[in-house]
Amino acid sequence: MSEKRLAVISIIVEDRASAPKLNALLSEFGDFIIGRMGIPYREKAVNVICVALDAPSETINALTGKIGMLTGVSAKTLMSKI
Repeated sequence: MSEKRLAVISIIVEDRASAPKLNALLSEFGDFIIGRMGIPYREKAVNVICVALDAPSETINALTGKIGMLTGVSAKTLMSKI
């Protein structure tokens, strides 16, 4: 397994029906999650979620990819070099 990296995944949920699947994914990768912040933006009917992780880059990419495959969910990742 590769060296761990600090990362932040920014997630926008436009289809609330995908929330249970998203929460299941985040739970599955819970050992790597440092913290999570969710902001419901009711005026736009979306939810903004920020997830901080300390994990190997392969794990971070796998989680981001799985999240991005959910209907009505977008995800982007920023990784540190540390």
